[in-house]
Amino acid sequence: MPLLLDPDAIARLRADLRAAPYTAARCDEVLEAVAAGALAREQRLPAERATRAHADPVAVLIRLFILGDPVDLRDADRALPSLGSAGAIALGLARIAGDALIATCDLQPYGDENTDWWVASDQGEIATRAPLRTDHVLGVGGASATLAAWTPRPRVSRALDLGTGCGVQALHLAGHADRIVATDLSTRALAYAAFNAALNEQEWELRTGSMLEPVAGERFGLIVSNPPFVITPRDAHVPTYEYRDAGGHGDDTVQALVAGLGEHLEPGGIAQILANWEVSDGGDWRNRIGAWAQGAGVDAWVVLREIQDPGQYAETWARDGGQQSGTADYARMYASWLDDFASRSVTGVAFGVVTLHRPTVERAPFVELTDARGPVTGPMGPVIERGIAARSWLAEHDDDAVLDATWTVAQDVTVEHHYRPGEAEPRVIVARQGGGLRVTDRLDTVGAALLSVCDGDLSARAALVAIAALLDLDADEVRAEQTPRLRGWIADGLIVAATG
Repeated sequence: MPLLLDPDAIARLRADLRAAPYTAARCDEVLEAVAAGALAREQRLPAERATRAHADPVAVLIRLFILGDPVDLRDADRALPSLGSAGAIALGLARIAGDALIATCDLQPYGDENTDWWVASDQGEIATRAPLRTDHVLGVGGASATLAAWTPRPRVSRALDLGTGCGVQALHLAGHADRIVATDLSTRALAYAAFNAALNEQEWELRTGSMLEPVAGERFGLIVSNPPFVITPRDAHVPTYEYRDAGGHGDDTVQALVAGLGEHLEPGGIAQILANWEVSDGGDWRNRIGAWAQGAGVDAWVVLREIQDPGQYAETWARDGGQQSGTADYARMYASWLDDFASRSVTGVAFGVVTLHRPTVERAPFVELTDARGPVTGPMGPVIERGIAARSWLAEHDDDAVLDATWTVAQDVTVEHHYRPGEAEPRVIVARQGGGLRVTDRLDTVGAALLSVCDGDLSARAALVAIAALLDLDADEVRAEQTPRLRGWIADGLIVAATG
């Protein structure tokens, strides 16, 4: 049943959800740690046990909208006192079965550190106990949460959520964009997006169409996209899911986005997307994505987060569709992925975050490829925004500007000295960033001395002259050796411009 955009009924639903209160934090309290953790891993039994005899309205809503269990009509009416069971049925959220109410969609609380929302989407495998339909509309998943955490949040007049799905990214954009355009090829997805916008009292301009077609000729201050980036064999054994597969060949979808998004950015605008790309013949992960980035026509910063071998990739996405390991269908899908990758000599699939930026001045774009497969300290959006600003400054200023400026060590940077027992001098000196990408730099004596005097007093040039004199080294050689290091520190945020 399609969701009904009835403003009065949606307002009553919103009031009930707020009164419950049906929030992510409250759900965690009701479920407690074990059940909440199991549910995050898509294991339903502990959550069933935790809510089975629980009269709390939140427990009833979890059973109804997350677990997909039948809920007694009297319990449903108590949990939704304004809307009632009849109102939920009229909105298309549920159906009646005897004396029970059964949800027909997933409706979950979602939020960040500042805001609570609710997100309606198709029911997942945890509720249906069956593989997903190919036009499934995904709710809040790991990829959407990752993109939200990595997205910069500048104030912009126009933002684009490309491939919005049920509208998760658009919810975030509403906090810092005056106007939001959200696109998707799936009309089912846009129907959910329209409902979620209304439920959360937001306004988005929804457009139907494939990739960049609905915004031809338009530019935005911020573009976010969790695109259908999954590399899927084009054969009968592997279904094509609309939310993750664009129907292209290999990683063509991501290549097209990296090539095309720059044209849709205003000067100073940023595009933030998630991406998969192939690594062939055991080569470097940078080769393929690096070539795309070089041809993007705008600044490009690619952060690698993971590389999976073909088997791992096949297992991830076969399970994602609800197939269980050990079944004949699962085996056929697995084999199709392995055959498809072998046909192109693919030995790995990389996952990462791609940031594109249109400069505000006429200059050559920069391209940076960062291996960050370890843990990071989020949210990463502010880190990306600062990193783009620092790299833009470096692209627009020569070495003299770097050397003549004064710098100070960032607050989260520490220096470690590693000694052999009994030795007075350290064998290894490491600068370590505590936040963001947690960058480390192994320092030589000059580098350690330079970092120690980045306190806002001396310019980098004057500091290097003094260090060279102290160590009886040639000042020109020291400057030539250390300037690239300075530029790297600035880009990575280990040092920042001194103020005051």
